[in-house]
Amino acid sequence: MQFLRRGYERFTTLVHELAKFGVIGAIAFVVDVGGFNLLQYGLHWGTLTSKVIATTVATSFAYLGNRYWTFRHREQSGLAREYFLFFLLNGIALLIGLLCIGFTRYTLELTDPLSINIANLIGIGLGTLFRFWSYKKWVFLAATEVVPEELPDGVTRTR
Repeated sequence: MQFLRRGYERFTTLVHELAKFGVIGAIAFVVDVGGFNLLQYGLHWGTLTSKVIATTVATSFAYLGNRYWTFRHREQSGLAREYFLFFLLNGIALLIGLLCIGFTRYTLELTDPLSINIANLIGIGLGTLFRFWSYKKWVFLAATEVVPEELPDGVTRTR
């Protein structure tokens, strides 16, 4: 019975984390895509420069949202460590997006807004899958479980 309860608790925790991650991700998505299009088509900045700037702003928002809302119940291993890892992993996710956009623009030579935005969406989707997995694995660590242990003399201690 305890096995089923633990499984259920893990499942509900995962569902809650996914939902919160999705809300933060949706807002960051709007910032990323909106900023990308504003910089590229509104201010006429370069395609890859626009992507880097928009993603950096969206990533900063996402870090704060995920640290202080989505994964606030998880261990905090130090703000500097988390921040460094978060931006390192987001740099990898940004590289995935840049590869998608760069391939579309420079290899396929598709420069119209629709093609560029489709490539951007594909890059964001692949990057999001990578980020969720990597945040749980390396940035926002699972909380350590305190397990009570009863000693032979009746005293209970935690380990």
